Amino acid sequence: MTMTKRTAGNSLLPRGWCANGLIKGLAALVTAWLMPSVAFAATGAGTDVDPFVYQLMVFVISIFVGYYVVWSVTPALHTPLMSVTNAISSVIVVGALLAVGVSLVVSGAGVAKFFGFLALVMASVNIFGGFLVTQRMLGMYKKKDAKQR
Repeated sequence: MTMTKRTAGNSLLPRGWCANGLIKGLAALVTAWLMPSVAFAATGAGTDVDPFVYQLMVFVISIFVGYYVVWSVTPALHTPLMSVTNAISSVIVVGALLAVGVSLVVSGAGVAKFFGFLALVMASVNIFGGFLVTQRMLGMYKKKDAKQR
């Protein structure tokens, strides 16, 4: 395998790295190992499954799904994809608001309230900053005549 120079159309990965199925095989292997393990742990062992196992499963699957979504999109569609990604990030704001309001239900939840506020601030910066960057990226596609008006 030879390394290619980074241009707009390729990445720093070796040429043919994804095309030869290495990533697809790894994704299939991890999924094939993880899914039956969770199913066996849930039904065969007769005991409760640690929630960490489910969280790890969702995390691993989301890594592969995110990889394929981002690298399968043509370069012309990256700007709308990033814009939609920023809009989806607003779901974090809902969770952060729930964490901030937890003190209304549970007493002594100062740590959850602090982390909820921190998540609210960080998600807001992510959303508004992402939309500003998207606006600038879309401005690059406008004709120079329209910019001067």
